[in-house]
Amino acid sequence: MTAPLVAWGAQDFISAGLPLRQALEQSLCPHPAELAARQRLQAFYVFLEHRPQWDGGRLARLTEQLEQLADDGLDPAEYLPVRLPDPASTPLRQACDELQASHAYLQALRHLAYGRYPRQKLEPLWHPTPRQADDGLLLVRAVLGLADLAQAFDKARPGLPQYRALRSHYRRQRTMPLPPFEPLPAGPLLRPGQLDQRTPLLRRRLFQDGWLSQPPPAGSDPLRHDPLLAEALERFQRQHGLKADGILGPATLAELNIGPAQRRAQLRINLERLRWLAADMEPDLLLVDIAGGRLRLYRDGLPVWETRTQVGRADRRTPQLKSRIDRLTLNPTWTVPPTILREDKLPEIRRDLGFLARHQMGVFDHQGRRLDPHSVDWSNPRGILLRQAAGPSNPLGRVALRFANPFSVYLHDTPSQRLFDEAQRTFSSGCVRVENALGLTDLLLEEGEHARVARLLESGRTHEYRLARSVPILMAYWTVEVGEDDRLHFRPDLYGLDAALQRAFNRPPSPGERNLAAAGDSP
Repeated sequence: MTAPLVAWGAQDFISAGLPLRQALEQSLCPHPAELAARQRLQAFYVFLEHRPQWDGGRLARLTEQLEQLADDGLDPAEYLPVRLPDPASTPLRQACDELQASHAYLQALRHLAYGRYPRQKLEPLWHPTPRQADDGLLLVRAVLGLADLAQAFDKARPGLPQYRALRSHYRRQRTMPLPPFEPLPAGPLLRPGQLDQRTPLLRRRLFQDGWLSQPPPAGSDPLRHDPLLAEALERFQRQHGLKADGILGPATLAELNIGPAQRRAQLRINLERLRWLAADMEPDLLLVDIAGGRLRLYRDGLPVWETRTQVGRADRRTPQLKSRIDRLTLNPTWTVPPTILREDKLPEIRRDLGFLARHQMGVFDHQGRRLDPHSVDWSNPRGILLRQAAGPSNPLGRVALRFANPFSVYLHDTPSQRLFDEAQRTFSSGCVRVENALGLTDLLLEEGEHARVARLLESGRTHEYRLARSVPILMAYWTVEVGEDDRLHFRPDLYGLDAALQRAFNRPPSPGERNLAAAGDSP
């Protein structure tokens, strides 16, 4: 597998009996270039005892399935064309054509199952232990799938309802001509009832996209932002994660000015994100939708509870991760993280030392000894911790839900309940604030734990409580999904991650990634 490619004169050494084995073991075909892909091919043919697999009928069915990868947002040209080994050609050429078809088959199944692009390079998701694609399972499925290629491809695709629904929408959209698009110019806030030169264009856009179905009342001023137009704009805002107030402001204008080509591309890249996520989805799971500002609890694969969340600001992002919630902090104190201490608290303390008393904050050294605030050099404090006492004004509220991670983030209650009514809830420094956190806590407890936890909460004292059964948590990022109404629900790209993933899709594959159409040709 690691031997260098040899000249085509090596075909003289191919034995009539074992051309596939020799072509693989001696690296006689110039495809695939990647070592890992060659190793998968070797293992695939070990299962098959090095017997050729691609006759005319099976190859036609493979080509059909590869062409349908376009519905998954993948580029069929990366895998096609595959061609039938010609009995009149040399044994080496026949072997290379056979291997080319199998490489395309294995690559396609792998990309469907695990994603086309390396997640950890583009949008890293932290795991307690590094995760790798299960090539053993993939190869078994590939071998068994030769009998029914359509079923093999379908089983490789994520079975997530969200993936299947989004794929259906993308399949319909990708074959439709793109509608004409004229962006709305910038301007002042446009409130319902006001006049604006942009109103006719706004009306055309909302009508063209299906948000507005009625013409303005007869005799009305075409420049007026009338009630029908305001209702249509509210519908658009709800479907795009915006505050549904009927006002044309900067956030709404930005979403309206995302053209149909970019929206179509957004569906494509989110299919990739769902392929990444599929392996981390479990029947019982707490799923934090970072961009959507929501949390869902799944039991036996079905959503049973949902609430709103507040997540990290763009400069203090909530990380993507997979872990397990294993303990609760009841009536938590809050130790101020270093970044918040440096950027938020120290300026306040330097202005007024009374800030500490007003916010029930104590100063401690790293051994937990309380310090006199007047003894600290606040111009350059070293070796100190700020800790806020448990109570109604504590930023963590009454409960924090803890899980292993290197980012010092967790889920928690919050006294800032009014912020849950905002459409874009990016207010935290990375942790996830949960609306009705006590309700979530109750759902995570086993039978018999509720009474004890209630008593500990009522005591008002801080207590670390280990759950009888830990719960998987997945915190992930995506920017479009299909709602229960079978409509696409977009949300603003809070962290600007869509552009980088789109660039990966737009970049031509390297020779090592592409399935070489000319593989097996003599110079």
